[in-house]
Amino acid sequence: MKKFITLALMAALPSGVLAHSKVEETTPADGVTISTVPAEIGLNFSKSIRLTLIEMAHEEHSAISLELGDQTSFGQEFTFPLPSNGTGTYVIEWRGLGEDGHAMQGDFSFTVE
Repeated sequence: MKKFITLALMAALPSGVLAHSKVEETTPADGVTISTVPAEIGLNFSKSIRLTLIEMAHEEHSAISLELGDQTSFGQEFTFPLPSNGTGTYVIEWRGLGEDGHAMQGDFSFTVE
């Protein structure tokens, strides 16, 4: 019986992990160095997510929340206008909910020279 319960738990765990959406691509790409501040940023997820917060931090300015606008329903691709703070490193943090109700968060960064 112990073996059966162990096998059942092992089979159930990967399905919970697979239910989470992950970021497949960001625009600009994570860790890239670019020459000009982009007009917008993009996030592409592997599964649908509902974003609840997008924040931008810059090494010389306080973090600010970016407006979600009409992008508050579940989706896989999101773009947001990016205010320019000039050269330096930008860190974008995001939070959201998967369709399964799990809270998720992550970040990416890029540098403008």
